Formats: sequence, C-alpha cells, structure tokens
Amino acid sequence: MKTTILILAILISAFAPRLCSAQAKADSTTILDTIYANDTKNVALFFPKPIRQGITGADNFVFTYNREKEQYFGLLQAKPGKESNLLVINRNGSIFSYIVKYRKQLSKLNYFIPASHSIGNEKPIITDSILAESSEERVDNRTYYYQKFCTYLLNRKQRIGRIKKRTEGIFLSVENIVFDKEELYFVIQIENNSTLDYDMNFLNLSVETRANGKMKSIQRLYQEPLYKHKLPSKIAEGEMVRFAYVLPKFSLSNDRRAILELNEKDGERNVELKLSHRYINNPN
Repeated sequence: MKTTILILAILISAFAPRLCSAQAKADSTTILDTIYANDTKNVALFFPKPIRQGITGADNFVFTYNREKEQYFGLLQAKPGKESNLLVINRNGSIFSYIVKYRKQLSKLNYFIPASHSIGNEKPIITDSILAESSEERVDNRTYYYQKFCTYLLNRKQRIGRIKKRTEGIFLSVENIVFDKEELYFVIQIENNSTLDYDMNFLNLSVETRANGKMKSIQRLYQEPLYKHKLPSKIAEGEMVRFAYVLPKFSLSNDRRAILELNEKDGERNVELKLSHRYINNPN
C-alpha cells in the first residue's frame, strides 16, 4: 500500500508542472503581432490568398488594396497618432488581425503573411444540431458579409460630411457612404425630437434627373437595396436610431442627384434629403 502511494506521488509531481503549463497556454490571450508604418513609405503585406476586405480601426491608418480585382497584397500607410488595428479577410474567409503603429523610421517594408497566422474564419460554425438542420434559417455568405460590415460601419465614428434635413422635429441624416467591392453602404440616422412617436411607412433612395431649359422635368428612378441592416419600423419620441442600407454601386453625372425619402405611416411628417453627386461619386 505504501509503495502504491509513493508511485502516485512521484507521478503527480512529474506531470503537475506540465499540466499547469498546458492550462496556462490554454488560458493565455493571443498576442497580436505589430506592424509599423509611416506617411512616407508604403508597407506591403502579402497574404496567402487574395484580399477580399481590409479595414483599419482609425483614420490615421490607410490600407489600400485592389477592390475591383482581388490580389494577394495590400499597402499600409500611417500618420502620427494613436495605435490601432488592421483586420484583413481573404477570399477563402480566413481572418488576419494585427496591431498597427506609426513609426517615423521603418526597418521593415515587406511582410509575407503565412496561412498559419490566421486567427479564424468568418464563416460561423453551427454546433447546435437544431440550427444545423434548419437550412431555411441560414443566411448565405454574402448576406452574412453584409451583416458584419454594416455592424462595423455602425460602430465606427466616421462621417462623409454634414448631410441633414429636418421636418417638424424629425431629423434625417446620412452619416457615411462607403464603397466596398461592388456595393455602396449608406449609414443613416433618424432622430425624433417631436412629441409623438414616428411610424415609418418607407425609406426609399432614388436617383433624380433634372432637365434644364424651358421644358423642365424631373424623373426619379428607385434604387432597390440589396440589404437593410437594423431598419426600424417605429422611432419613439426622443429616440435616435442608426441603420445601414446596402445598394449596388452606382455613380451620378452632374445633372443627377440622389434623393432619400422618408415617409410617415398615417402622417404627414415626410422628409426628403438631397445627396449631391459629389457624395455618391466620392465615398469613403
């Protein structure tokens, strides 16, 4: 009996450090690598698969890549300011995340990113058997991408200009217009400063053509959104809501403009917001 106890004690003492070490590794937080950039040189990042999306967390960092034709590399530049992060998604859904910092003097201008540096994949893994069997409730990859990118834009404090219109305490504004791949993302805000709730009938985006000359005419062409993110049906008294519209990419000539039309259900507090072709043709 004493011999058995002694053997168990020896085994425990031998394996305990390894168990503790393994537990420590499992509990440790992943430390992101840091990439340095400045405003005088291009820092090139080469990825194992073509880049589908690249996003920086602050405006003093710019990551450029070919949005029309997917390529394996992107270029990073930075202006002096606080550190931020860079998120890159490859064509196959692999996600890469890095801390980015400004540095006046750079010792490295090219980064070759191995596939092993991926922190995961954007496609969700469904573990619930009920959800896995319910194919009708699944969203396709494109809709999932719209959801994620719209969420990112709503969390980001970025504006394209002061585009705002008010009618009887109802404020309609476009905070941001972002171009990504083949789509335009509109970040929209509605604020109800009136004393009554606002029931929305519809919010439409149209392209208006204005003809000059003696016979002036106006024609509007409705633009069908590909996706609407967090669109409300009611804005309560004193409430402010933000949501996003995703539309196919389009551009406007000088004689055209976009019209955002907010219509109240069973009411007359309708708002029309005019968007110049300059905002549509020069998105963020």
